[in-house]
Amino acid sequence: MIKLFITDLDGCMSMPFELPNWDALNEIRALNELSQSDPTVPPITICTGRPLPYAEAIHQWMGMRLPFLFESGGGMYDAQSNSLTWHSLFTEKRLEDIQSVKEFLQKECVSKFDETIPEFAKHTDAGLINPDPKKIEALLPLVESFVQEKYPNLEVHYTDVSINVISKATNKGEGIKMLCKQLGLGLLETAYIGDTGGDVPALKIVGKAFAPSNAKEVAKHVAEVAPFEATEAVLYAYKKVIEFNRTV
Repeated sequence: MIKLFITDLDGCMSMPFELPNWDALNEIRALNELSQSDPTVPPITICTGRPLPYAEAIHQWMGMRLPFLFESGGGMYDAQSNSLTWHSLFTEKRLEDIQSVKEFLQKECVSKFDETIPEFAKHTDAGLINPDPKKIEALLPLVESFVQEKYPNLEVHYTDVSINVISKATNKGEGIKMLCKQLGLGLLETAYIGDTGGDVPALKIVGKAFAPSNAKEVAKHVAEVAPFEATEAVLYAYKKVIEFNRTV
């Protein structure tokens, strides 16, 4: 039985710099509401690389109730109790490392590549955004080289429009373990949908793993690939989980 459905945001619930698919989102929200009365419908929550304010906004307007993960598993927020938890494995040393990476990104990336902006309001990871995938492609080897040379305890993840540097000890897989401990769930009682290499640690440990058709190949290798992109893929995966629950 799957008791919790977890979704990534960018590339899954929505596509960056594109208008939301409101019809699919409304169906997902309706299913989440149904979870309060139908035990075969698991509630939905979020695990994203985005910062707390962005994730909290989506959490609220989707009517989600359970704690959610942000900054790639580095942080967990429970809106019901207004409690914020940073992963216990994110140490002061990792914080110092992340701050150094932020300074590098500002000096060598943000200031030198047009339209590149830092991801504000982040604590456990350093990120940047650029709407042009070609610029992300150009930036990626610069960031990877810097991190590999100076910070072996950090890892680099990317999408078509963003780059994130996180602590290896607090990736999305570790974040989901923290969430499950908080909720008293087993990892195999959860399902997850994600679309990039940063989602792989999570996809590998859950009971049911999904990827949208727009996902990177590295994510598709460890998940069931939905025949839809982004939000429609999340809706498809949610329905597949419900269908599975109704057979057990």
